[in-house]
Amino acid sequence: MLILGIETSCDETSVALVEDGKKMLVNLIRSQLDIHRDFGGVVPELACRKHLELINPLLLEALEVAKKSWKDIDAVAVTSGPGLVGAVLIGVAAAKAISLALDIPLIGVNHLEGHIYANHLEEGFIPFPSIALLVSGGHTSLILIKDHGKYEILGETRDDAAGEAFDKVARMLHLGYPGGPLIDKLSKEGDPEKIHFPRAMMNRKDNFDFSFSGLKTSVVYYLKSDEGKNAKTADIAGGFQEAVVDVLVAKTIRAAKKYKTTDILLAGGVARNSKLREKMLQKARGQKINVHIPSLLLCTDNAAMIATAGYFLYKRGMISDLSLDAVPNLSLV
Repeated sequence: MLILGIETSCDETSVALVEDGKKMLVNLIRSQLDIHRDFGGVVPELACRKHLELINPLLLEALEVAKKSWKDIDAVAVTSGPGLVGAVLIGVAAAKAISLALDIPLIGVNHLEGHIYANHLEEGFIPFPSIALLVSGGHTSLILIKDHGKYEILGETRDDAAGEAFDKVARMLHLGYPGGPLIDKLSKEGDPEKIHFPRAMMNRKDNFDFSFSGLKTSVVYYLKSDEGKNAKTADIAGGFQEAVVDVLVAKTIRAAKKYKTTDILLAGGVARNSKLREKMLQKARGQKINVHIPSLLLCTDNAAMIATAGYFLYKRGMISDLSLDAVPNLSLV
């Protein structure tokens, strides 16, 4: 079954073709970083304009690269939320037009579920039950995956998402945007143990929630201190990153042990972080827990993960109609 995937939830325009939820024929991604970098974040109106400019040429390019025609497509899957409402709407409108013109099923996909299914593309399965750590610029969640489409949110951030905290601290350090990759790179030049920042809620046994606002404030005050004014930027970046990663890893391992699962899935843009990947593998190995991590490309927003999630929704009869709309705050459960 050949599924066309469309992803336009934020500042990446992506089109993919995936067979049977596991064979990726093409996964085209066009980033808008160069447009938004000067603003220090995504400007919704500019993002929407770029999606409009890119979506049709990308659709044609995907077919050409995969050596497929419109008549080969069996269904179209599209991100219907969460995300920037205008950006999501452009992808949804394109998918509805294709569904209507080709008389094929339309499948609305939750962007967060798409990130989870990026793991399926890499390894051909998602173990049940398992724990997913979903970390991005807009979300930080621990999720118990019971089966296809059956999720329980164990914990979420109470304030800033991990990726948002990376961006804000990178701005404080005058590194630029996006902050995650820049802090990750700079941290390798510093001593992550030299500056100790707080690990909020890391040892709390009563919940799996996260909080990074206090950590961000701690960095602000440190930079204003005499010690901070003379500290190496690489050491500050390393200390901050270590604090974020320690909390993410500790809570994820604890959740896996509590719910008696031997598998952890990383998902989302922050899953690209080298320290998070390294520490999660290291700590899980000691607990005899398997860690599944998508390749760097599939951690970012991409249409292949949407097509894959769409395939499993289709298998469960979860078909949308032409009333499908963009839902900016769409929930996973």
